[in-house]
Amino acid sequence: MDELPPAFWQGVEEFNQGQYYACHDTLEALWMEATDPPKSLYQGFLQVAVACYHLGNKNWQGAVILLGEGIGRLQSYEPEFAGLDIETFVDVSANLLECLQKHGPEQVAIFSQLVLPAHQQSESASQDVSLMNRLTLLPKITTVE
Repeated sequence: MDELPPAFWQGVEEFNQGQYYACHDTLEALWMEATDPPKSLYQGFLQVAVACYHLGNKNWQGAVILLGEGIGRLQSYEPEFAGLDIETFVDVSANLLECLQKHGPEQVAIFSQLVLPAHQQSESASQDVSLMNRLTLLPKITTVE
């Protein structure tokens, strides 16, 4: 399978712009109609999108569970699929999951700032967010160069 449908690329754009709920809706519509491959690819990306959405709502448990499930589905597509850099996406997502697990639910407020637009971030968390952004904690869906 060399080409993915235009709706998938719309979902990629939504994901990379932090529109995680919209991305979920876009990819879920594809996932429901698809067969493998790429059905589990769509599901893996949409689960990571929902994990990021949960993170923005300070739902640590939802973020951790869905990150783990999404990563598990995407690993079978590594290192790349249809020109997508799955390996990097999985690595960054796994790093975020590890950080969330290490810091626990009591620190979720700091991590939730990662997924909020800059104008919605609390002033007290802005320095923490700047540091975390430099650590590249949020995955982006990219193509292989």
